[in-house]
Order: sequence, then structure tokens, then C-alpha cells
Amino acid sequence: MFSNRVRIFIAFVFLLSLGLLLYLRIYELAAVAVLMILLLIWDYFKQGTLVVAAKYFHHKEFDKAEASLKEISKPEWLSKKRRGYYEFIYGGICVQKQDFKAAEQHYEIAAQYPLRSVNDHVAALVTVANISIRHNDYDKAKAYLQLAEQHADKITAKMKDVINKLHKEIKQK
Repeated sequence: MFSNRVRIFIAFVFLLSLGLLLYLRIYELAAVAVLMILLLIWDYFKQGTLVVAAKYFHHKEFDKAEASLKEISKPEWLSKKRRGYYEFIYGGICVQKQDFKAAEQHYEIAAQYPLRSVNDHVAALVTVANISIRHNDYDKAKAYLQLAEQHADKITAKMKDVINKLHKEIKQK
């Protein structure tokens, strides 16, 4: 929820308050300060700077979003719900940078985790299929399109149209 700088500042404030509370022998509030510091540490590992990165990503500030994602030192430690979204956003950034190989890898990982909606999950699968078509890997593209079609009743008409276009493109080649 916070950037790492804000998280460190807040932890420092709680650490100072902890010292003052221990000096004043107010142990109940000191325990609360310790809990807040532990919560900030837990939040660092399980949530990271993903909320900040998502905000930048949705405002199409891709450089700032990437910088926020790079603050997450161990993405494999993120919670399952956050890890999928981390990979989804990173894949989108790689597409914007036209680094399609990295985008494909990030979207493949994102598809293995729960995402915000079924449409996001299908978008990750379709993007991998689209990149596979561009790299002439039609078997992989067909496999990912089949996975995407399993959710056909829960996705938008626009996504269904994209899937149909990719099927037509595969048939033409």
C-alpha cells in the first residue's frame, strides 16, 4: 500500500514512539507500536509496492509503475493474490516497452495465479497466445486459446472477439 520510503518513515515514527512509550512505562501502547512495526514488515513482504505500481499503471505512467515494481525485492514472497497481479502489470509494462519475450514470461506466470477478474485472467492467456503467434509457435498459441475459451461464459464480448480473431489468424497460417 505504501512506497518503501513511506513505509520506512512510518516504521521510524513507530520506533521513536516505542522508545518514548517504554521510557514512560506505558507498555500497552508500546505493544501496539511493536504490532504496527510488525504489520509494516509483513505488508512489505506480502503486499509490496503493488498498489502504488497499479495506480501508476492505470494512469499509463509505465516508468513509474516499473520503478515501483522494482522496489519489490522478492516477488515470490508476495501473497498469491498479489503475485498474479504483479506479473500481470509487469507483463503490460514489457508489452509497452516491446519486450515481448519478457512479457510472455510474465503473463504465463500471471495466468497461474488468481487475478482480479476472470477477464484479466483471460487477457493474460490471450496475450501469451498472441505473442506465441508472432513467434510462429502455433501449438502453444492454440493451447493458451483453449485455456482462455474455458472461461467463455464469463468474459466480455470484446475479449471473445479477440479470441476469435486469433483463431482466424492461426487458421490462415
